[in-house]
Amino acid sequence: MATHTYKVFSCFNRKFTLTEAGPPPDVQNAFSKFTAGASSMSADDLLRFLEEHQGEEDCTAFDSERILQQSQKEDQEGGFDLHDFFHFLQHHEYNVPLKSRVSSCYSTLFPQKKVQFPNPFLSDRKICGEKELFELTFDVKKSCRMVSHGREERGLNGRPNVHHDMNAPLSHYFIFTGHNSYLTGNQLSSDCSDVPIIKALQRGVRVIELDLWPNSDKDDIDVVHGRTLTAPISLLQCLKSIKEYAFVKSQYPLIITLEDHLTPDLQAKVAVKSADEGSSLPDNTNEPEIDDKSATEYKRLITIHAGKPKGNIQDELKAAGKVRRISLSEQALEKASESYGADIVRFTQNNFIRVYPKGTRFDSSNYKPHIGWTYGAQMVAFNMQGYGKSLWYMQGMFRTNGGCGYVKKPKLLMQKGLNDEVFDPKITLPVKITLKVKVYMGNGWSLDFTPTDFDTYSPPDFYVKVCTVGVPADMAKKKTSVISNNWFPVWDEEFDFPLTVPELALLRIEVRENDTHQKDDFGGQTCLPVSELKTGIRSVPLYDEKGDKFKSVKLLMRFLILGPPL
Repeated sequence: MATHTYKVFSCFNRKFTLTEAGPPPDVQNAFSKFTAGASSMSADDLLRFLEEHQGEEDCTAFDSERILQQSQKEDQEGGFDLHDFFHFLQHHEYNVPLKSRVSSCYSTLFPQKKVQFPNPFLSDRKICGEKELFELTFDVKKSCRMVSHGREERGLNGRPNVHHDMNAPLSHYFIFTGHNSYLTGNQLSSDCSDVPIIKALQRGVRVIELDLWPNSDKDDIDVVHGRTLTAPISLLQCLKSIKEYAFVKSQYPLIITLEDHLTPDLQAKVAVKSADEGSSLPDNTNEPEIDDKSATEYKRLITIHAGKPKGNIQDELKAAGKVRRISLSEQALEKASESYGADIVRFTQNNFIRVYPKGTRFDSSNYKPHIGWTYGAQMVAFNMQGYGKSLWYMQGMFRTNGGCGYVKKPKLLMQKGLNDEVFDPKITLPVKITLKVKVYMGNGWSLDFTPTDFDTYSPPDFYVKVCTVGVPADMAKKKTSVISNNWFPVWDEEFDFPLTVPELALLRIEVRENDTHQKDDFGGQTCLPVSELKTGIRSVPLYDEKGDKFKSVKLLMRFLILGPPL
């Protein structure tokens, strides 16, 4: 049995034994119920547990047999004992909390299919004198619909599962969007690099922003945050990295926004560089012809001119004509939503809104993303090099739909009434569901942290914060008690969250270490879309402040949804 020894004032030692907690009463009761009181759980018992308790409707007898085979020790025969069952529930590859990830044992789920997507760099585009260009994917009828890049959809071996309808117009999706994607740090003096672009693409970001300026000799193009002290990087290097990493994480379309500060001759040079760097990407020139109604293939890419509103924002929102995109700062969106909220929702049903951080966020901090989402804004642009709660919400939202970077908007944002009325997030609707969240226990900190990372003289004192965000009526915060001096805390506490618009709600879970003398230490976090939650007892892996998953730290939790299915 492991121990940790803490030296106090160099005078004496405090020794603490590390004792891992056993199964909580709910786990014991579930084991007893589905084994009918026996000491061993068979594959048939496990299948009934997965179907009835965990809601795994598509699980098969083959899957439950496989779980037993993969989880048992080599010299073990028969089914699970209580200890095996408990450890199975804590295994986050077998017992995932989100629908958008498929448990590694469920080999019979989600058949694979292939579709093709044309080369995103070989677009039929014009380089013009606009200050901002926006690249979108359109078919020959200019009805923008989603397609994949031609890799197999992923769903097996615990990998992400794309399960939203991916054939709707592009304006029907929230899109994982970066702001000033090339910056390594703050907005004023950090270096420009392709490294943050690569990291963003590896996380599934689907909109990359590049600011284009003439270099010092005025004969080539730099990517740099203009009129600041940031050090530039060449456009060519950025394009090479984009080409290499564009579809590593997601097979779905990559959008590049260009903030253009170039002369006409350099604009033409951008077109050549883009085509050259895209020339080795797969295209569909050898694909068979398709009819005009097909939603799974595209003939070309085109550009849409985009920019900031030049006049009255309401006039911009009501203007008819071609598909457009407007950019609004976070303050402009909030101000417009107070007076023209319905117009914003109507506009985003067919057109695009990009929201970007206010200019005073020199430290590359971020704003509350759910404000934009509740009004249908497709592109809520974030500084991905930062960290903090706002970025956790962004990362949590795009864990939805297999982490592909595209999240289908809920129907309520796309609907219109008989009198053209649309969804208004400021109106409090009746409670649709009640989300019950139970926090059983946590572990893994003793493996991922040193004995004194949290407290110099004793083991940590952990507690869990559980919050919901979404429309104003669905904002709520709860907190467990503090468990003192324990690397394996057990809380066994449950909280209720009545939700009026669960389709737009996120569940934020954060572990903190109680410190009576200074700010509480960070112990891990995750953010889960309520619409993606799997019910039952689930293993919930935690992430660090930048959004990277800890190797070992996780919570054992239970989720129940009282109300209609989402």
